[in-house]
Amino acid sequence: MMPAQQLALVLGICLAGAVLTGLCGNRRRLAGWISLLATSLSSLLAVTASWRVVEAAQASGCTLWALPQFGSALRLYVDGLAAVFLVLTAIIAFAATLYSMRFLDCYREGNAGWYHACLQIFLAGIYGLVGISDMMFFFCFFWQLMLAGSYALVRFEKNKPENVRAANRYLFFMEGACLLAMLGADLLAGGNARLASGEVLLKYDAEAIGHGMAALMAKDQGAVTGALALFLIAFGIKAGMWPFGRLWLPDADASAPAPIGSLLSGVAIKLGVYGLIRTFICLIPPSVLSLPVGAYSMKGWGILMALLGTITLFIGTVQALKQEQTLRLLAYHSIGQVGYILLGLGACLTLIGSGDKAVVALAAAGFYGAIFHTINHGLFKSLLFLNAGSMYYRTGTQDLNKMGGLMKYMPATALTALIASFSISGVPLFNGFASKWSIYVSTILGTKEAGCLAFFSIVAILTSAVTLASFMKFFGISFLSRTSRLVREKGAVDGHMEVGPSMLLPQVLLAFMCMLLGVAPIVFFVGLGQALGFSTQGLGELLAVSQPATIGALTGFKSAPAVFAPVMVMFLMLFMFGVVILLSNAGGAARRETEPWFCGYARESEQNRYTAHGLYGEIKRHLHWAGAAPQHSPPAEHPAGTDAGKNG
Repeated sequence: MMPAQQLALVLGICLAGAVLTGLCGNRRRLAGWISLLATSLSSLLAVTASWRVVEAAQASGCTLWALPQFGSALRLYVDGLAAVFLVLTAIIAFAATLYSMRFLDCYREGNAGWYHACLQIFLAGIYGLVGISDMMFFFCFFWQLMLAGSYALVRFEKNKPENVRAANRYLFFMEGACLLAMLGADLLAGGNARLASGEVLLKYDAEAIGHGMAALMAKDQGAVTGALALFLIAFGIKAGMWPFGRLWLPDADASAPAPIGSLLSGVAIKLGVYGLIRTFICLIPPSVLSLPVGAYSMKGWGILMALLGTITLFIGTVQALKQEQTLRLLAYHSIGQVGYILLGLGACLTLIGSGDKAVVALAAAGFYGAIFHTINHGLFKSLLFLNAGSMYYRTGTQDLNKMGGLMKYMPATALTALIASFSISGVPLFNGFASKWSIYVSTILGTKEAGCLAFFSIVAILTSAVTLASFMKFFGISFLSRTSRLVREKGAVDGHMEVGPSMLLPQVLLAFMCMLLGVAPIVFFVGLGQALGFSTQGLGELLAVSQPATIGALTGFKSAPAVFAPVMVMFLMLFMFGVVILLSNAGGAARRETEPWFCGYARESEQNRYTAHGLYGEIKRHLHWAGAAPQHSPPAEHPAGTDAGKNG
């Protein structure tokens, strides 16, 4: 069976899983097991298809149904780029589905069969959008499939008016994005194209459009410019790019159940990134790079995308710093992290037109960094949503002000949350740093080609410090601060609050991957280089032959004079840690534990405990113009009461 045919089977399994789970009604365990079986099979097939494509170094395509009267065909196409996104979807889909089995205990009034049916429809839409090569009819079909499942899940608690409003706003923006993308495709579509193999592609196929781009650029500049602008807006909306992300993403992600939030932020918004790559990289022929600055200057489009990315990462992160609800804080950070990805893509487009091989290598470094950060963000942001879900499962609140001291009661969740917090903050030896490092290299060393890239890079680096501050609040207040009254009351029931294996295992799996890709990013760079080596559509032809870095097992990877050696850094940090331990024990002083002393002026109470609201007051005051004031929890938030998930 060809990999493209395997992808067709993946779609069939997801849709069959939707039907079977929908018939289960509210029998939660049965619906959960059927959904997990369907997701496991589809994930395994997706990974297998991706592996076969990369191993064979050859794309796989097959046409299942053609509609020549409409110029569209149900043609599935899996190349190296699609393989990367399929693997990301498969990993997070499995983690979210397994986690959902027990997490649904939080929603006693929710229909488990409906939840899992919508989840499978959601996954089918995502897999279809990654694999479909049609840009009109069947693109719209899979987009609607993705949207129908996710819309129903965003408004899963439909008794809450704010959730319904968030879902409706999400629906409006997603439908608008779909329409704009289709209009862009219609502007570019010419006629059918015949491949060297003899296969005839209908006019709305992405590869057919790519074949006619050079001729279209020569005769109709306005159509190409308008189409690229429509693609930037459409897929920018989907990715959460400024100014659109603020209008729908935080409310949608915060309204959905936590495992669905992990899919929305970890995978679904990456479809916007995927769409931008397919249109701005794969559709543009290399011949366009020789054109002068103007409508088709990819340098101009690259600077615009890098600028929008920089604004997105700064505004999104500053808005996240203000939040006091776990899911809203994470949702705003999804906007900020997408900004880094857009910055990397923008740097790639800005630099790729240079005739200098070293500069083109920097463009490839930006491109690799953007895709690497796409994968990394999917992993650590999904993990953070699952962490927040576990906190909600045990405390019944998303309000950070009501949390404190959870590490004592949820040590395993705390450890995975710490790894995710380090990862998103860009701390060395965690995967977020490795991908951001590649983007920084591309932007800083590419300054000679475009001076603005240095400014964008400085803003990005400083914003990483804001991200770290935000997650010091997220992790420090909830896990490390003095135990809050709510946590003390919840923990007094059993003496612990740790979630069960079905919820903990997905968190451990994602945390392990964050650490692996942080310590050994060589694993990803080698795999991505092999995958993209035969994804040569459009500008991918130049990126496929350009080496963004030289790689060594111990020395890490090198781009021009910039070197990142994570293994050597790890050994150095372990050595220094050992020295600190030896020095701290050299005096032989005895250690003791005692209650904190408040200088005789205050007793320990809830009023004397640091909360999320009290942190970074001056920063928030000076950055009030960025918007997104924090929302506060309603008095009674947990639909399952104080005993929800007691045996999870």
